[in-house]
Amino acid sequence: MKLINAIRMGGSEVLPLVEGGKGVAISTGPTCGHWAAAGGVGTFSAVNADGFDQDGKLIRQVYHGKTRRERHEELVEYAIKGGIAQAQRAYDISGGKGRIHANILWEMGGAERVIQGVLEGAKGLINGITCGAGMPYRLSDIAAKFGVHYYPIVSSSRAFNALWRRAYSKVSGLLGGVVYEDPWLAGGHNGLSNSEDPEHPESPLPRVLALRKQMREFGLDDTPIIMAGGVWWLEEWEDWIDNPDLGPIAFQFGTRPLLTQESPISDAWKQKLLTLKEGDIFLNKFSPTGFYSSAVNNDFMNDLRGRSDRQVAFTSEPIGAHIVEYGVGPRKRIVYLTAPDLGRVRNWEREGFTEAMRTPDGTLIFVTPQSAEEIRVDQVNCMGCLSHCRFSNWSDIAPDYTNGKKSDPRSFCIQKTLQDIAHDRDDPDAPNHNLMFSGHNGYRFATDPFYSNGFIPTVKQLVERIATGR
Repeated sequence: MKLINAIRMGGSEVLPLVEGGKGVAISTGPTCGHWAAAGGVGTFSAVNADGFDQDGKLIRQVYHGKTRRERHEELVEYAIKGGIAQAQRAYDISGGKGRIHANILWEMGGAERVIQGVLEGAKGLINGITCGAGMPYRLSDIAAKFGVHYYPIVSSSRAFNALWRRAYSKVSGLLGGVVYEDPWLAGGHNGLSNSEDPEHPESPLPRVLALRKQMREFGLDDTPIIMAGGVWWLEEWEDWIDNPDLGPIAFQFGTRPLLTQESPISDAWKQKLLTLKEGDIFLNKFSPTGFYSSAVNNDFMNDLRGRSDRQVAFTSEPIGAHIVEYGVGPRKRIVYLTAPDLGRVRNWEREGFTEAMRTPDGTLIFVTPQSAEEIRVDQVNCMGCLSHCRFSNWSDIAPDYTNGKKSDPRSFCIQKTLQDIAHDRDDPDAPNHNLMFSGHNGYRFATDPFYSNGFIPTVKQLVERIATGR
């Protein structure tokens, strides 16, 4: 395999190996610090990062506010304090080597306030900020305010073109790199556009070549592109290394750092990763953000799939074939179904799915009474973790703090499930009944000889392994 050489990124020479940011509470200060100490670019997640008390004990994020707005303010405070704590841990561990980046999601509730609060409280500790999940036009302004480099995450040259022309051209000197995130292979939320088919992935090479061509038109010949999504062994990317058409390239690893000794995920989660098979990870559109996301197919996903499958259209008045009366809710308010759909509904009711819940699309879904109660409680307990949430109809835009739509019971409280899978270490089944994000190469843990006999490396061992090809 071709040897990889250090490249200049964010004002320093580093290995072209970047740790991908994973929130909530998964990419932490220790993983980031150790990755940077190995000579690469470490990343901690500033998305509702864990904070600690004076004794170093974890502070669980419990909310006391009576309104969503009050709870949102608590969430922002938790996130800022947690982000500062993780930055300090990363800095202390890195020993001044590599680079330390903070990852933020633009569609996170209070994203600008959080990242500015973290950068203010962790001055001198953070070298760069990466940001995706939306179009972060203000990212360059925030970077300029605090004198750090910025790394937008895009999935097409068209997206970068829009960002550059509208904002980034004014702060070009601090653009440390551009992350190209493959919308079919990366884990977590993906940047698939309406014109792209989730079932027909495209090769990343032509898309990244198009991105480099666009960047060169803007004079960004030497600005690194960071390839994210689908990267496992560097020997599979030899044609990319020292390729003059691509220019300086770095590689981002999001899924592989999950399975390290420093990774904070539970032993049950780590063991689950070692058993995944090809096809166990899939793109879905259940997320309350409205984006596609890549996750492990487990009981949590099966429940969401079932909610959508047990779905029929209704009308409030007899229209066309919708002439059969059906009572919804405790008061049995009458809506109208088609006769075939009523037959399906009766079958679901016999199976225990007796609660009908309305969606914003003029349909009913059918769930168990227990599931219906859990959905309602989760919607009521919303703390505004997203800028817009289709599950609870929250929006962080004043004065109404609502997206103006009805809440959608086909989705879920993403903050709750991500906090639970990150922190329920004593529950061996937590990875099965919570959202478990993963890149599509996650199944390769089971077949890569590096992990034979359940071997779990340190971050240092993983970086060394990656740098040698396999």
